[in-house]
Amino acid sequence: MQKPIIFTDRLKLRLVELSDTAAIHEIYSFPEVDYFNTLGIPENIEDSIKVVRQTVSAHEQPDIKNYCFAVEDQETNTFLGMAAIHLGSPKYQSGEIWYKFHPNHWGKGYATEASLGLLQFGFETLSLHRIAAGCAVDHKASIRVMEKIGMTREGMFRKALPLKTGWSDNYMYAILKEEFKQ
Repeated sequence: MQKPIIFTDRLKLRLVELSDTAAIHEIYSFPEVDYFNTLGIPENIEDSIKVVRQTVSAHEQPDIKNYCFAVEDQETNTFLGMAAIHLGSPKYQSGEIWYKFHPNHWGKGYATEASLGLLQFGFETLSLHRIAAGCAVDHKASIRVMEKIGMTREGMFRKALPLKTGWSDNYMYAILKEEFKQ
């Protein structure tokens, strides 16, 4: 498969490149982004370089399991954030999505639009049967995104997320291919 690019009404999702490192580092350095993030704030740019190099290297494998996309505004090419889909075992034809956006771009519908693009890519291009996502139970914005894109809350994992504030319960959402087509 050639390098995938996903277009939505306003967004372009392309695979993360090394040139995105500074923008990714900036996003992960915001305390408000880190609040529901289990990775923590990077100590320095070198930490972010390592992560981005691993991501880019994973994209170069013949059997890609993790598609991590840079999300850009189509008109201005402004880097808004990231959205990704991680593939599970081929037997189960499943994946899991996630997203992170720069705080300046919160509340504008970008996470919803990018997530819908990921669902379409997962179901139509990757032929997945099921796509899941999860979030901390107090992460109201992510809950809204998952519900807007048609995902169903399937359950809760108790104290599954090691956040800076302590262990958090995690809601699990999913959508099936036949539900997405409706």
